[in-house]
Amino acid sequence: MNLSEHFTLEELCFSDTAVRNGIDNIAPVHLHGNLSRLCVLLEQVRKIIGKPIRITSGYRSPNLNTLVRGQTSSQHLVGCAADIQISGMTPDEVCRAIIASDIQFDQLIREFDSWTHISVPNQEGSTPRGQSLIIDKTGTRPFA
Repeated sequence: MNLSEHFTLEELCFSDTAVRNGIDNIAPVHLHGNLSRLCVLLEQVRKIIGKPIRITSGYRSPNLNTLVRGQTSSQHLVGCAADIQISGMTPDEVCRAIIASDIQFDQLIREFDSWTHISVPNQEGSTPRGQSLIIDKTGTRPFA
């Protein structure tokens, strides 16, 4: 099911880890609105970058989130976050391009110099925080 021009519900719910561990990672219908809002944000990112986006983690069921040791407050649990990679770009380059644009995001996190986490607010109509961070083995700090 298409949620936007370039993103599907299936790709936002797909997880190799879930498949390998027999976990049902289908987003409940009541979260489809959040996933659609997330896709609007992802389409904006795709437009400013000019390249396809690979989603490495979108929606996470509670069981999957526990297995991957995600935070209990993770926006992935409510369909408001995606971890992405863009071919030919480092996570730093992706973050800098998004920050330099006028895209309104809730959180933008360079995680372990391997992927970029991006999210919309958990509640529709809420003002995005515009929080930019780095998370790695040394901890969490502002993206600079």
